[in-house]
Formats: sequence, C-alpha cells, structure tokens
Amino acid sequence: MGSNLGDSLSTILLAIGALEKLSVTPLKSSRFYSTKPVDCPLGSPDFINVAVHLTVSSEETPESLLIKLQAIEKSLGRQLKTIHNEARSLDLDLILFGNEIRNSPQLTLPHPRAHFRAFVLTPLADLDPDLRLTGMNETVRALKQKCSDVELVTIVSNSQADYPKNRIGG
Repeated sequence: MGSNLGDSLSTILLAIGALEKLSVTPLKSSRFYSTKPVDCPLGSPDFINVAVHLTVSSEETPESLLIKLQAIEKSLGRQLKTIHNEARSLDLDLILFGNEIRNSPQLTLPHPRAHFRAFVLTPLADLDPDLRLTGMNETVRALKQKCSDVELVTIVSNSQADYPKNRIGG
C-alpha cells in the first residue's frame, strides 16, 4: 500500500487497521518506507509504502477482496483519479492472491509491474524474501537486487508499533 497525499502515515495506519479486520490470522506488516514517486506527475510528493500479508477466509476471491480494498481506499479519502499516477491519499494494490492468476479489466494477478518496482519488492522482502511471485522463477530478494530504483526507497520506521495508536485516535 502507499500514500502520498494528506497525512500519509495516519492514513496507512488506519488502512492497516481496516485490513486487520479482513484477515483471519494476525496481519503481518513490513517496515514503513519513504519512496520517491515513480512514473508520477512532476512535483509529486514522496510516498509512504508498506506491504502487508493477510489471510482471508476460504470464501474470499481476488475479485471480492479487490472490492473490499477499494471500499477501504474510498473510506480513507481516495478520490477518483483524473491524472495517471497522480498523488493519492491511499493506494491498496493486490500483488498476489495465493497462486491465482487473473487478467481482466478489473484485476491482473500477479500485479503486472510488481516484479521490477523496488517500492513493492523492498517491503515484500521484509515479509518473505524467498517468496516467488506467481509465474516468476526468482525470489523477491533476487528481483529486488535487479531493480534500478532501489536507491529511491528508504526506511521510515521498523513497524507500525513505532507509532502510538493515540496518534490516530485509536
């Protein structure tokens, strides 16, 4: 997930709280990263990016989860975009859903650009450096090492525990 508009840290923490409610096991979160915008309009602010792993019920599908992710985005201020890759209060991307593969106008799994974006691979490597994206032969760690934009990603904090819940009213 990422945010580069408004109080990004608070938005990310609220999103993690909402995602925890969707997970049937304790949610796992990467460290928090500050990342320079990639393929965004000139002058776009830096992002805060985090990867989370959640375990959903067996009835959940990638499509039903996507609908829930979009509802969380909207509830936390996400507006319909008018410019490609413009600043946004929250962006929840579904990178993987087990070994599911999708290629529809609504959803592509695995995420089609995840394997070459350091702002995705770096937090994913925190969760599981040996993870292999569906259809990829290399691990997340190996893919990250090939990224040309790794220097655009820096650690903000080691976890959400670094931020007191009362900071966001929780």
